[in-house]
Amino acid sequence: MRIQNNIAALNSHRVLANNTKEMNKSLERLSSGYRINTAADDAAGMAASMRFRAEISSLRVASRNAAEATSLLQVSEGAMGQIDLILNRMKELATQAASANAGDDLTKINAEATALETEISRIVSFTKYGGKTLLDGSFGSTSLTGTPVGFVAGNGIENIDVANAAADSTFYVSAMDTANNLMTITQATGGTIVRSQTVDYTAATGLGVNEDATLNFSDLGIKITVNSDFAEGDYTTGTSGTASRFATGALGLSTFQIGTENTSSSQMAFSLANLGLTVLSNGSSADIDLTSQTQAQNALSIIDDAISYLASKRGDVGALVNRLNYAQSNLSVSIENKTASESTIRDVDMASEMSIFTKNQILVQSSVAMLAQANAAPQNVLRLLQ
Repeated sequence: MRIQNNIAALNSHRVLANNTKEMNKSLERLSSGYRINTAADDAAGMAASMRFRAEISSLRVASRNAAEATSLLQVSEGAMGQIDLILNRMKELATQAASANAGDDLTKINAEATALETEISRIVSFTKYGGKTLLDGSFGSTSLTGTPVGFVAGNGIENIDVANAAADSTFYVSAMDTANNLMTITQATGGTIVRSQTVDYTAATGLGVNEDATLNFSDLGIKITVNSDFAEGDYTTGTSGTASRFATGALGLSTFQIGTENTSSSQMAFSLANLGLTVLSNGSSADIDLTSQTQAQNALSIIDDAISYLASKRGDVGALVNRLNYAQSNLSVSIENKTASESTIRDVDMASEMSIFTKNQILVQSSVAMLAQANAAPQNVLRLLQ
């Protein structure tokens, strides 16, 4: 019987310490609701959980971005609806003025039409979101940057429309087949050829005075308007950006982050149409004139074109809203599923952990009792000393 070292007490103390540690760990899990509270609990699980948490937080913000983009489009679509009502009223006025029975009322009819045109311009300027004007063609449109090379003055180029073209790209005339009236334009981004498109420019030859034609490179998102001065020989062609070329600037403010990565699949970019009077009147800078029967009859065609253009652009907005709705639904599903995955890794099963805690609590109590017994055992030595 030894008294210098109580091995039984040391053993009981060690077991008590381990049981207390496990009980405290169960208490921590039950109080926090997490199975993993520190990296030591599960290093691999902690790393995976952190990645899921970052993605879930980013997805929630992406969902808000999609909702705000939808709101922006709804603001623009609402303004388009009002412009549509105005155009319908202008159609009524033009129809009335185009008939001989209008008589002396033409001046009054024209005054109302002029006021309505002014209101369209006001709506276009007034419609904003976050301080950015939406319907003047400036929102999200790609623009030309620098001076086009090779498109020399007097060669019949009236306008190069790049609103739907790729941003930060160079476009150049890579081939001119004058025998078959074919022009080929190539797009290069970062010095790498992306795509080319060939367009028949027969409609641009033989134009009369005050006539123009549009060469629509739809695959590239480019429209080139030419007039009767269009000359085939004014273009230099080649296989690089040193030939006839023009460049586009960076995309405007309409790129929305609807995902978690810096990739095109996580982003959505769009531009909104220009609904200014010049565009609605098919390029005519003159106001609609209803002061004569002939002018009113001409105005009917202009208003019809404006209504068709507006209907097309309003349909584009509706398609974007539907696309964003699907994107939001997909984000909601992703948030739900990734939250479930993160919960599986990190959250504690309360029922299971409570059973473990009860077990550890009993073990701690029994360890304390046995430690007391082990400490009392050496006292039996005193009986030998009596």
